[in-house]
Amino acid sequence: MMLHIPGVLTPEQVSAIRARLDRAPEWIDGRESVGAQGAQVKRNRQLGEGTPLALELGQIVSGALMANPLFFAAVLPLRVLAPYFNAYAGGEHYGLHVDGAIRAQRGGLPAVRADVSTTVFLSEPDDYEGGELEVVDLYGTHEVKLAAGDAIVYPSGSVHQVRPVTRGERVASFLWTQSMVRDDARRAMLFDLDTHIQALRSDHGESSTTVGLTAHYHNLLRMWAEV
Repeated sequence: MMLHIPGVLTPEQVSAIRARLDRAPEWIDGRESVGAQGAQVKRNRQLGEGTPLALELGQIVSGALMANPLFFAAVLPLRVLAPYFNAYAGGEHYGLHVDGAIRAQRGGLPAVRADVSTTVFLSEPDDYEGGELEVVDLYGTHEVKLAAGDAIVYPSGSVHQVRPVTRGERVASFLWTQSMVRDDARRAMLFDLDTHIQALRSDHGESSTTVGLTAHYHNLLRMWAEV
């Protein structure tokens, strides 16, 4: 399931984050954070992992995501890896790859199983050419290029790439989440059910029907969740 979540970050948050990133001296070669396969196709810059600035800005991004009802309903987060920040310009790109299944955390924290990948865009689409996130699944190739502050979530097991940026600069934050429900199809069904329950409640108020469907939702979550 791919889902566009608008307005995760406010324009003021985007501006503040970009101002800090534009002055940051901690940009490194993006290949330092990937394995041998990813290093062959990755050409970008990345804010140094674990630096005070990366941790500070990452808390803003992860806090905004966790407070977003749509993100929470779709992803059902159990553990969220500290967000990364990357930049592409001058033809930089990240070719077709798949995200690693298990991501280590610093500070002795438990590893995160990468179930869901999230990109939060920090550049407006008109600020650069190219740079589309392309996600490949059973239904074809999907191109994503969103407004600054918007997020896209998609299964971490998907083959995907970032197309070369031929003008301007594409800046984004990205992170991985371990979901309470590891199976993407089951998460999609729960999200669909939750969405329809909320719509039914909004249109007709609380009723025995919404209570019954809510019970069904939570009993499925009880059956499938790993916590």
